[in-house]
Amino acid sequence: MILCRKCLPALALVALVLAWPARADAHLVTTGLGPVYDGIGHWASTPEDVIPAVALAILAGLRGALASRRLMFVVPVAWLLGGLVGMLLAATPELSRPVLSGIISATFLAPGLLALSDLAVPPFAVATLAALVGVVHGFLDAGGLRAEGATTTVGILQFFGMTAVLFVLMTLVAAWVVSLRQPWMRIAARVAGSWIAAAGLLLLGWSLRGVG
Repeated sequence: MILCRKCLPALALVALVLAWPARADAHLVTTGLGPVYDGIGHWASTPEDVIPAVALAILAGLRGALASRRLMFVVPVAWLLGGLVGMLLAATPELSRPVLSGIISATFLAPGLLALSDLAVPPFAVATLAALVGVVHGFLDAGGLRAEGATTTVGILQFFGMTAVLFVLMTLVAAWVVSLRQPWMRIAARVAGSWIAAAGLLLLGWSLRGVG
């Protein structure tokens, strides 16, 4: 635990740098295998999406099997719906960097802090938070795809690839956390939540520098 505490600032800083958004950007990945596979490759270049998804899975796993089973379906469906809405809109709103960073930092902070505290949050509340995070990130990803010139059809197909990987990610991480039985193992999962929350705080503070 002492080692973990010493590593916290460095790990949070690394997460901050990786997740720092220049804009609402879904990182249009071109694999050459079609838009579905491009959507799968999206996760390799978008830590600002991966980190909140992992935080949600840790939170659900700490809350038990029921919350984890709901999360497996709620997050991918919400992400897909947010993406579909964003792709079908005639235009998506342009967000300033502080606003965008504030939104993303909130999706780090909420699940990260809840995982850290290990509060007895009911499965319904976990599912509601997960749905909000999924819709927000799906919508932001759609804005990024549109900004990079993706057509509606290509974007929708990419979202099917994204959410397929998201389902697998949610299932594996949540199932692993549910399987933890030793108290120190659960503490390790909570420490991971604290790292994510710390990254969210750093991201928020960095985005607000010079504002006001």
